[in-house]
Amino acid sequence: MRLSFSTAVLAAFGGSQLVAAAPQAAPSLAPKLPMSEFEKFSGHPISLEDAKNKDFNTSSPEETLKFNTLLVSAAATCSNPRIRTEWDSLSNSGRQAFVSAVRCLMGRPASGQWANARNRYEDLVALHQALTPNVHSNSKFLIWHRYLVYTFEDILRDECGFTGSLPWFDESRYAGRFAQSSIFSGSWFGGIALGGNCVTDGQFARTTLNVGPGPNNTPHCLARNGDASKTANTNSQIVSACNARTSYADMAACSEGGAHAWGHNGIGAVMSDVYASPGDPVFWLHHGFIDRNFRIWQNVAASRRTTIDGTDRVGNRLTLDTIVSVNGMRPNVRIGDILDTMSTTLCYKYNY
Repeated sequence: MRLSFSTAVLAAFGGSQLVAAAPQAAPSLAPKLPMSEFEKFSGHPISLEDAKNKDFNTSSPEETLKFNTLLVSAAATCSNPRIRTEWDSLSNSGRQAFVSAVRCLMGRPASGQWANARNRYEDLVALHQALTPNVHSNSKFLIWHRYLVYTFEDILRDECGFTGSLPWFDESRYAGRFAQSSIFSGSWFGGIALGGNCVTDGQFARTTLNVGPGPNNTPHCLARNGDASKTANTNSQIVSACNARTSYADMAACSEGGAHAWGHNGIGAVMSDVYASPGDPVFWLHHGFIDRNFRIWQNVAASRRTTIDGTDRVGNRLTLDTIVSVNGMRPNVRIGDILDTMSTTLCYKYNY
């Protein structure tokens, strides 16, 4: 018999002052789907060699320069930003506050906006699923996911009383050894080296997902694979190779196929499904890492926080006035409103 959530929290803090609840019957386990059901919707990672040498930019430098001279200034800067802290630097109480808020969202009713969502958390998964073709494999990838993660964090605050900041996972420090991070422990998010099996430990044990795989919807368990040969490619070398690129569009394409794709596919199963990967709560820590890498690239030059290039799915050029939408879950914004994490719209930064 599995111990209750309260007992899991006691283990997470390692304290004897909390009183463990009596053991409760574990919820029924949703079906485990074959790995192939997720992997047929997986992203396509690039090699370190491609990260160093392949040109992903479809615009010539002359076109980009000419285009950027037409752009107006970006948003104003905030004065009191929230600090997004890397998981290892976060206190146990900070970790628990985040995990409890996510569990709270999973326990709240769905909005009704998405027929396949069975709880409020799955509204976000369904949003990502619906917009996947528009926000992957084009230059909207990084900027749209920046706003998605902000939307998730803001919903945690408004609906579940979360007062902290979104944690992130420095995957470059754990490249090839994700299993050694306490994230993937019985105290927190549960195991990773599961060979495609269901997560049965941690605070998200026996979670049923109703969105995905891919654009389809079949109830299934939260599952992970854990392939160290793939997570090895979230290392600092591939991050640095992508961040060495000088145009936003080129860097964004490299980032999407680099540490981003390798992290998703290395955790595997649910996370390897481009459409419905937010079903695994680790998604948010992973995308915190990707957004942090984006911000590190922007820190090199102020112009990277005030100009944009690249195109959307249908070839329209991105401008600071291009609209970024999360389908009403939060207001539409302009790219210029969220290009700088220190804007008054977002107002956050990373602890390093």
